[in-house]
Amino acid sequence: MTTTRGRPRLRTQRRPGISARDEILDAAGELFTTRGYASTSTRTIAEAVGVRQASLYHYFGTKDEILCALLHQTVTPSLRFAERLTELDPAPTPPQQLHALAAFDGTQLLTGRWNLGALYLLPELRQARLASFWADRERLRRHYLRFSRAAATVDDDTADLPFRLVEALVNMRAGGSSEQPTDGSALPERVADACLRVLGVPDHTLAAIRAHTRGLLAH
Repeated sequence: MTTTRGRPRLRTQRRPGISARDEILDAAGELFTTRGYASTSTRTIAEAVGVRQASLYHYFGTKDEILCALLHQTVTPSLRFAERLTELDPAPTPPQQLHALAAFDGTQLLTGRWNLGALYLLPELRQARLASFWADRERLRRHYLRFSRAAATVDDDTADLPFRLVEALVNMRAGGSSEQPTDGSALPERVADACLRVLGVPDHTLAAIRAHTRGLLAH
């Protein structure tokens, strides 16, 4: 993947983004989630952006590279947030860490312009050329597991439930469009609460944990 300047565009900018690369990703995100990955060609993506197909290859060598870049957008912000949680001083408690991560991660999945989380179901995702995405997703899952195990004494299957609960939010997105659920702003917090409940964290502690999460996210 390169970041060099491509050839001149055929038309003026029609997609959000500060670069042609951003516009390509936006167009691909829409097309992959509405038409399907296999049914979308690089020519179709280029036409949606308003650049020549040859120019697209200055930014991405293959369609798989575009898919991989989009998938990284679904995990990279949450992975960085999880790592920051471990560096805070004073350190949040494990339930606070898990709740904050779940709320942040859920918000990322629900508020993106396109429902990129739905791409997880693509059969192409199991191929080795997307290994870097799978590695980052596994790193994120392990943060969830570590916080879960520290928050409560549970078996491995139960400790994995918070991660699965948050990823289930992609099903709340309607048909791969940019439309959000009507109560989308509240869903991530509700799912974060559920992540603690499924581990057996007492309900009477949730109000304080919720307030802590809101404070973190506000900053």
